[in-house]
Amino acid sequence: MNSGKAYLSFYSGKRIFITGHTGFKGSWLVKILSMAGAEIKGYALPPATDPDLYSALEIDKLCTSVFGDIMDREKLIREIEDFAPDVVFHLAAQPLVRLSYDIPAETFGVNAIGTAHVLDAVRKINKPCTAILITTDKVYHNNEWNFPYRENDRLGGYDPYSASKACAELVIDSYRNSFFNRKSHNDHKKAIVSARAGNVIGGGDWAKDRLVPDIVRALHKGEEIVLRNPAAVRPWQHVLEPLGGYLLLGYLASVRYADLSNAYNFGPNPEDTLTVEQMTALATDIWGIGKYRVEQNLSAPHEAGLLKLDISLAKAELGWKPAMNAREALELTLQWYKTYYQDKGFISDLTEQQIQYFFSK
Repeated sequence: MNSGKAYLSFYSGKRIFITGHTGFKGSWLVKILSMAGAEIKGYALPPATDPDLYSALEIDKLCTSVFGDIMDREKLIREIEDFAPDVVFHLAAQPLVRLSYDIPAETFGVNAIGTAHVLDAVRKINKPCTAILITTDKVYHNNEWNFPYRENDRLGGYDPYSASKACAELVIDSYRNSFFNRKSHNDHKKAIVSARAGNVIGGGDWAKDRLVPDIVRALHKGEEIVLRNPAAVRPWQHVLEPLGGYLLLGYLASVRYADLSNAYNFGPNPEDTLTVEQMTALATDIWGIGKYRVEQNLSAPHEAGLLKLDISLAKAELGWKPAMNAREALELTLQWYKTYYQDKGFISDLTEQQIQYFFSK
């Protein structure tokens, strides 16, 4: 891939195992790594939405695709051991806050125990391997204050989703200390890193109860956009921003091992931490049409009102920084959806163009 990001060349010819490759982030990641020349194997449940990005981009043609449950420990370990990856990206999750209220036990199982299953498999790989395990910005005990959260702040979680991801971070830290510690890294040659990203947007996300997919569905149908929590503040960023961070982490941790066995935040610059209503107004302005109204339900499940991330550690230790502001991220996102609804046959080419554009910045 012709790119200004030299670290992408590291992945050419590398064996990359991705859990959750049928999801929104996972499909984008497969596309990037395929363009970089990697050999990819994915493990996930079938796509959870209709339409879905996995099918739109024909991801099954870009990797060896295995449909399996992250809770099927023996199958997961067998697939990872047989593939003998150089890098593992763990994205498989139950990713929705509101759904976690309906299936709390399943959410804890998939997000916490599923992560342990991946780490069990990494333990059994008899070669150097880097594991990048993806959690979320919601792992922090949210005090609803205006200060951005740092990696060493207290973990927590009000809702089952957030708490399950905080549990996943504790699982990762325990495995890192117990089996992959710095003192013995010359023996195990494994690097275990977690990544905490903000709210991602981008083409191909059709999940329910997410702001941008809800906005796009309304705009496409000519319907009024309904906002649940207009004043809620989130660290919005294009999906390529954290994916670039994960790929940078995979490269650096593979060559530096124990130096980067840590957790890292990936989010926008402070000025791009916007409210739900600000994002909606920006989206309707870019789309060129659209109206919205507020419909708050006081009996609805709790969702965090204010959340910001401190990204100074990723900047200092990794040399990573956001490449786009909120408007540019939304412009790319809405361009993708408009193209999809007008000409699905061009969507794979447009996705490649957006990836090339991002990594050239």
